[in-house]
Amino acid sequence: MRPTNSCHNRWHRRDLIKLLAATAVAGPAFLRGTTSKAASSDVIKIGFVSPRTGPAAGFGEPDAYVLGLARKALARGLTIGGKRYDVQIVEKDGQSNPQRGAQVANDLINADGVDLMLTTSTPETVNPVSDACEAAGVPCISTVVPWEAWYYGRGAKPGQPNAYEYTYHFCFGVEQFHLAYTHLWPQLSTNKKVGVMWPNDSDGNAIRRELGPLLAKDGYTIVDPGPYTDGTNDYSSQIAKFKAEDCEIFNTFPIPSDFVTFWQQAAQQGYKPKIAQIAKTGLFPSQVEALGSLGPGLASGAYWTPTFPYTSSLTNISSKDLATGYQNSVGKQWTQQLGPSLALFDAAAAALKATTDPKDKAALAKAISTLDVETPIGRLQWGKGPNANVVATPILGGQWVNAPAGSNYKLDFVLCENSSDPNVPIAAQLHA
Repeated sequence: MRPTNSCHNRWHRRDLIKLLAATAVAGPAFLRGTTSKAASSDVIKIGFVSPRTGPAAGFGEPDAYVLGLARKALARGLTIGGKRYDVQIVEKDGQSNPQRGAQVANDLINADGVDLMLTTSTPETVNPVSDACEAAGVPCISTVVPWEAWYYGRGAKPGQPNAYEYTYHFCFGVEQFHLAYTHLWPQLSTNKKVGVMWPNDSDGNAIRRELGPLLAKDGYTIVDPGPYTDGTNDYSSQIAKFKAEDCEIFNTFPIPSDFVTFWQQAAQQGYKPKIAQIAKTGLFPSQVEALGSLGPGLASGAYWTPTFPYTSSLTNISSKDLATGYQNSVGKQWTQQLGPSLALFDAAAAALKATTDPKDKAALAKAISTLDVETPIGRLQWGKGPNANVVATPILGGQWVNAPAGSNYKLDFVLCENSSDPNVPIAAQLHA
């Protein structure tokens, strides 16, 4: 007898593997999940997973401050469908490791019984957490992974409009990088030869597949030595190729430690491009300061700065006040991670309030799919594309420069173009 075309018979091998992995990691906690959730019917639990340690720890620097703001805003709970709920935020460190990310996600799902998951920062953390939530039927909102690396990196196919039922994402993508680079790079005269270091990981593969051809259509010559493995410690062959090809522009999407190694070796071996455009690293002051004299002048992208003219709908804190509050409270320079991390909680609160029963996970996921919410990075509207699961957000091109005299900090990041959000002001022009 042929199998019927029911949902039970449309399981893919990948889905079964995810479910078995989730159950194996959870162990006895899998059985405790129902008890935990049933015992806390008046409490909404929100899980939060980010890289607080490991190679991507820079993304987690402002977590404690943002979580403090969210907890304060939610201290009185939420009234939904005429019923008042307390709100608890349970945070976990994904340790910049996919296996650890999957483990803590399953702990939050099965042992803590979270009703909604939030996760941020790099595919190594976000993708396994999203996969665990999709397999378990737990709504999840994520950010700070180029959306193609999140969507296709988890198994979606090109042209597939709604690959996931429970997992939703907001972040910039290849189109925003393309806009930023093609508006930023022409501010300097170059030969349009671009030496690229795109790694063999979710970010690098998505960028190689999507961004490379777009830049080539714009007249840039892409010099690609091929994918490299994260953790490589000798880049001499790549540097030699970039020098031989006279690549006046350099672009890379590495983990932070890899770029430090490459950039130091490039300086030692005499490779100094007119434009060094970095992504995934060089986003935060601490990362650039660690490079010493090799840091100022690096071009990077910003998915949020204090000059974004937007406000958190949950906390009513403007972008400017978000940065100032962080600096005054923590004693460190603002980082662009503040904006999207707080935006996660704006989206979470709005989604919960859009349901009649926040304990109904299918209804909560459906509410996210049509959510419209104001955040520090701008207005997020699901259902507008590029697909049903994703909202594409801006990334703007800029440059790290020495801070002006009298500043409390060593470096400053100045925006040099605003092609994907003209509402954000430009502060300077790219210089060599």
